[in-house]
Amino acid sequence: MRREGPGRGHGDPAAPRAPVSVPLHEIEFRTSHASGPGGQNVNKLETRVEARWSIDDSAALTPEERVRLKVALGSRIGPRGILRVTSQRHRSQSRNRGAALERLRSLVAEALKARKERRATAPTRKSEEARVAEKKRRGRIKRLRAGGKARLGGEDE
Repeated sequence: MRREGPGRGHGDPAAPRAPVSVPLHEIEFRTSHASGPGGQNVNKLETRVEARWSIDDSAALTPEERVRLKVALGSRIGPRGILRVTSQRHRSQSRNRGAALERLRSLVAEALKARKERRATAPTRKSEEARVAEKKRRGRIKRLRAGGKARLGGEDE
């Protein structure tokens, strides 16, 4: 009989979820004329691709993931909750479409990656001593600059 360890049960809400995959059917692609490489092609064809994904309407996200995405990608998300990514690097529309999709997926994956919580640590004794010694040195310099009489040499001022 196999036992499941903590956090491995199927119904455990604390268990980490599989990475979110952005469903292709939820992404809207728009094309337009691009600047950049393409020669005469750039004037005739719409090679620039904009991938648009509505975060608010997506069935692939939990409410917590929606909040995390909006915090992490706030400047890229419009007022209607749509994440926009464009690509015009390549000469062909199909390559730009692939590049825009890849960038959208990597942005979402990076934004949803679990961040390590920062643990506060106390400064070491050596760093405290160095800080105090530097403060004393700077104070001595300022006293000399002001014309005061600074004692030179002593550690215990």
